[in-house]
This record gives sequence, structure tokens and C-alpha cells, in this order.
Amino acid sequence: MSALADRVRYGLARLRWSRLRAVGARCPYCGPTVLVRLADDETAIRCLRCAASAVHLAIGHALREAVPDLDRCDACELSTRGALADHLRRHARSVALSEYVDGVRGGDVQDGVRCEDVQALTYADASFDLVTHTEVLEHVADDARAFAELFRVLRPGGRLLFSVPLQAGPTFERARRHAGAIEHLAQPSYHGDPYRAGARILVFRDYGEDIAQRLALAGFADVEVRAPAAAIPWVAPRAIIRARKPAGEVSWTAAAC
Repeated sequence: MSALADRVRYGLARLRWSRLRAVGARCPYCGPTVLVRLADDETAIRCLRCAASAVHLAIGHALREAVPDLDRCDACELSTRGALADHLRRHARSVALSEYVDGVRGGDVQDGVRCEDVQALTYADASFDLVTHTEVLEHVADDARAFAELFRVLRPGGRLLFSVPLQAGPTFERARRHAGAIEHLAQPSYHGDPYRAGARILVFRDYGEDIAQRLALAGFADVEVRAPAAAIPWVAPRAIIRARKPAGEVSWTAAAC
């Protein structure tokens, strides 16, 4: 009941009556549904049945295209809430869900939630056939370490699907962690936290067209940056990044990077 109440409060806070629109569609998670647009904003598009956002709809469609054997996959999702996490709970062979909580040691459980830092995951090498996450890596100080960790916990042949905001041109570094402190290299930028009202999350970088090269440097192969075939009304196609750990590859350790 509290989750439903949170959804209602979120929707009412975003609603702009003059921009309200609705259209019948097919959700990759819950099937035939109605999509609503509450305002002129990608984050204000929701599935009326499961509350999936435009980003989650895009990665859900990409998941169906790229991973037809989800029921045979041990999956890892870097979140515990939302339509994608719920879908993996229902359809993957197994799923490990976690949240990043500042100040909590990786692998510890707080309020029933496992805490993990993608820069230093506590999962064993080659634990998963699939790793997914949405809008995470732009908020990570050392993304090279994060890519190495994602590579390490995937099994040979395992797949990585994720989203980050993308821009034309090269990646632009906005901030870095140096000597234990955050050094801003440009005007600070923040994203809202959909799960913590009023919270803001620092953006360390704006990813660009070189994200495929960053993944290749970490050892990933078959890297693609493209939108799923299924269109989402009212917004430009959202690119989802897809990559694979080569079959027969030994796991890297983050320390090797």
C-alpha cells in the first residue's frame, strides 16, 4: 500500500494538466497497458499498470530482444525497486538485487536491503549470466573500476545491459574524487533520486559516443549502443548499451585496471 501511495504522490507532484496525455501501448513487463505522460519530461512518462518509466521501458524492450533465455539466467540488478527489478524477480532463474548506500560497507544488509558499490562488488567471480542497471554509472567516481567489476562478476559469454544519459561527442568529466575529496572540474550537476524525495545525486560525467571504447578497454566485446525496436511515445528513442564478456575469457580483477 505504501508503494502505491508513493506512486500516487510522485505522479501528482509531476502532473501538469495541460500536458497530460495517455495512449494504449504494450509494456515489456506487464503487457497491454496505458502509457501516461504527466509533463514534458522523459521521467514523467509512466506505465499505468507497473509504473515503469521511459528509461525502464526502453531497457525492458532491449532485454526482451537481447536475452530471450532469461529464465536460464542468474541475474544481477543494481537496484532493488522498480519494474525492471520486479521483472527479474519473476522471470530470471535467480536475481541478486542491491542498492548503493553511502557509508554502508559492501555486502552488508541495511533494513533488509543488500548494499553494494559497483566499484567494489562483493560477489564472487563469474557469478552471473546477466547484469543490468539504469542511470548508475554517471554517478560513479571511478567508472573504469566499475567496468572491471562488472566484467569480473559476469560468466564467460555473460551479457551486460544498461542505460546512462548520452550526449554527442566525447565523454565530459564533470568531477572526480581526489585525495579523499570531490574535485569539481565543471559546474556541478545533480540528478534527482526517484526513491528519496528531495535528494540529489552528483553527476561525475556526461557520457558520450566513446562509451563503447570504454567498455572495450575493460574487455567487453560485441558492444552496441542502440535503441530497442519498440518505440516509446512522446520521446526520442533511448539508447541502451549492450555488451558481452567473451566466451572463454578469464575474469579480471578491479586491481588489474
